[in-house]
Amino acid sequence: MISDIKEKVGDQEVILGLSGGVDSSVAAALISKAIGKQLLCIFVDTGLLRKDEGKKVLQAYEKNFDINIKMVDTQKRFFEKLKGLKEPEAKRKAIGHEFIEVFTDEAKLMSNAKFLAQGTIYPDVIESSSLGHTSKTIKSHHNVGGLPDDLNFELLEPLRTLFKDEVRKVGLELGLPHEMVYRHPFPGPGLGIRVIEEVTKEKCDILREADDIFIQELYEENLYNEVSQAFVTLLPTKTVGVMGDNRTYEYVAAVRCVNTIDFMTATSTHLP
Repeated sequence: MISDIKEKVGDQEVILGLSGGVDSSVAAALISKAIGKQLLCIFVDTGLLRKDEGKKVLQAYEKNFDINIKMVDTQKRFFEKLKGLKEPEAKRKAIGHEFIEVFTDEAKLMSNAKFLAQGTIYPDVIESSSLGHTSKTIKSHHNVGGLPDDLNFELLEPLRTLFKDEVRKVGLELGLPHEMVYRHPFPGPGLGIRVIEEVTKEKCDILREADDIFIQELYEENLYNEVSQAFVTLLPTKTVGVMGDNRTYEYVAAVRCVNTIDFMTATSTHLP
């Protein structure tokens, strides 16, 4: 894999969108091992990330990698693009297009940037494609079906043929820490697809807090590593509740927890 990357890239520069998730982390480590400082990782703060994600990502990468990382705050841009959108597919594609716009802007600051690297894995490709007469598109991934047709970069996707469990094995072989490799997956479009219907900063702030509470509870009960993926979604409806002696009327959150090996099929987790 490393020799293939070296041969394909040559002396060109590569931009990689770093999310802090498993796939982009392994892709970054693999490409960095192949071409070193020719790789620039861009961490895009879309406003659709987990709580304190930017700070955690920087700390993790400074500790474990010798990689160039640039932080870009684009929250206003993404919320503006998502305004009025309710359908998941429309949101995915809007997010994908805006990512490319951000990377294009950053590439203009580099003299030799030709490749856009992504942590695309095989399930992303399957879910975004119609394979044969009986297979339908399940959902567009922002790094597959969400990319514009007039992409000005050549794609570099070294993990494209691997399943999640295989990606994790590669990560461990590259020396990535266990807690990074086995972190629960987080979708590229982030909270943009976990907020049902229209996305706003207010809704994302609520969801961020709810999701963080759920994850911390799993850690405290030593259940985080027993679960393949756990997260919260924010539903587009409000309900009456009671906090202390006061009536509340707030959004409903749904808690989801699953177990899987290949992240193609999953079963619901039975928490004690």
